[in-house]
Amino acid sequence: MNDWLLGLSARPDFWWLISIPLVAAAVGWLTNWIAIEMTFWPIEFVGFKRWRLGWQGIIPAKSGKMAGIMVDNSLARLASLSELFRQLEPERIAEHISRNISLRLEEYIDEVMTEHNAVLWENVPVMVRNRVYARARRQLPEILDNIVDDMAENIEQLVDLRAMVVRLMREDRSLVVRIFMEVGDKELKFVVNSGFGFGFLFGLIQLGVYLIYPENWVLPVFGFLVGYLTNWLALNVIFRPLEPIQIGPCCFHGLFMKRKHEVADKFAEVCARDILNLSNLMTEVMAGPQAHRSKAIIKRHLRPLLESSVVRTAIQITMGAQGYASLKSRVADKALAMTLQSVNEASFSRERSGVIHSTLSTRMMAMSNTEFQELLRPAFKEDEWILIMLGAVLGTVAGFAQLLVMWSL
Repeated sequence: MNDWLLGLSARPDFWWLISIPLVAAAVGWLTNWIAIEMTFWPIEFVGFKRWRLGWQGIIPAKSGKMAGIMVDNSLARLASLSELFRQLEPERIAEHISRNISLRLEEYIDEVMTEHNAVLWENVPVMVRNRVYARARRQLPEILDNIVDDMAENIEQLVDLRAMVVRLMREDRSLVVRIFMEVGDKELKFVVNSGFGFGFLFGLIQLGVYLIYPENWVLPVFGFLVGYLTNWLALNVIFRPLEPIQIGPCCFHGLFMKRKHEVADKFAEVCARDILNLSNLMTEVMAGPQAHRSKAIIKRHLRPLLESSVVRTAIQITMGAQGYASLKSRVADKALAMTLQSVNEASFSRERSGVIHSTLSTRMMAMSNTEFQELLRPAFKEDEWILIMLGAVLGTVAGFAQLLVMWSL
């Protein structure tokens, strides 16, 4: 063995030979780094769309599809939308909305009435206006409680969860990138850093083969294999094996699976914070494709207030019988806007989202490993072959570069 090492060190190309595993390690790291970068960046297409020359990160480019996969593979399996909304406690939502609207109730009523006839409303006796304010303030909590409860009962008809998530991610492509990067932060770093180790090991094999068969083709061929296999291995050891396999003192288990509880909690946190928060859900209810149904619910529950003798008389004095009929629709629109403004309050939405976080996290931890891997696996399945072949191509280029250096020695 010593003679062999001495003979190797005496070769004029000794340092070039030593560089083979080091170059392979660098190629392994670089190809994996590029693979991850091309998966997530850039957010928007960079290049010439007309000639299809350029690149957009695989995840942002398919954000809509990714959103659909996320809903189908995880969110829809964990809890129904009706169940989630119930856990947000509609009575507390109604109480919060009522408290916020009460602070400016007279201002809101004046705003609606003066839009139609400011002069007549201002000339309505103060006593009559005060009775309208008092009646509205007295009935408001019960009305809002009924409205929110009715919406909770019909939330599946008011919100299409899949369509909502797809739209959110298409409107903000960085959202889906943020989810994958926050949830899989450690795994993504492993993919990059493991390229160096895997590359070095394959480089040692490459060196051994070259010493036995010192043919020119060995370098580019092994460059191809190094680039291909480092990417392939790094992507697969994250998810495989699904179940732990004990071989002697070593336990083999997918890195993502090992962190199941930690990942579940992080995924639930991100979803509750950025997707299934109260603000997003209520925005969909109040301004989404089914907003007309929400408006109908509001109009139905406002009817007792608007048809009370005190309020109806004051309105008819101000705008007549015909104006009274059109005002009902205007009041419903205003109620939609006021409700949305109240639930969009960041602190309240964040506080209520904690309930969703807890529910999703608990149920995700109870998922089977097969189901669980589908939370992040789609990010790598999409055009995975491009990333692996990119590594192979870069490895081949590095192999030819090594060959040119050898010829120059």
